Amino acid sequence: MLNRLRQESWAVDGLDMMYLDDTQLAWAKATGDHENDNSVDLHKDCNGQVLQAGDNVVLIKSLDVKGSSLNAKMGTVVKNIKLVEDNTEQIEGKIEGQTIIILTKFVRKQH
Repeated sequence: MLNRLRQESWAVDGLDMMYLDDTQLAWAKATGDHENDNSVDLHKDCNGQVLQAGDNVVLIKSLDVKGSSLNAKMGTVVKNIKLVEDNTEQIEGKIEGQTIIILTKFVRKQH
C-alpha cells in the first residue's frame, strides 16, 4: 500500500512528513507514543489502567497468600509495586512485610 501511495502526488508530501529515521523512532518510543499500537505488552489493572513500577495499587478482592497463613484483605494498599517482566498479568508487591506476586486482575491503580 505504501508503494501505491508514493505514486499519488497528493500523498507524497504527507508520507515524507510521516517517515521516521531510526533516531527519531527511538525518540518517539521513549516518549511512550507507541503504547497504543499493541506492539508492546503492558501491565494493566482490572479497569484497564496502565500500571508502572512504583505505582500503588488496591486489592479489589481478599486473597489467600500461597505458602502462608496470610490473607490479604480487600482494600489493602500495596505500595511501590514492581512489574513481572515476562508476564504482564502479574505484579510484585509487599503485604505485611512479605513479597508476593499478585495477578493484575485483582488490583486497581490507586489515584
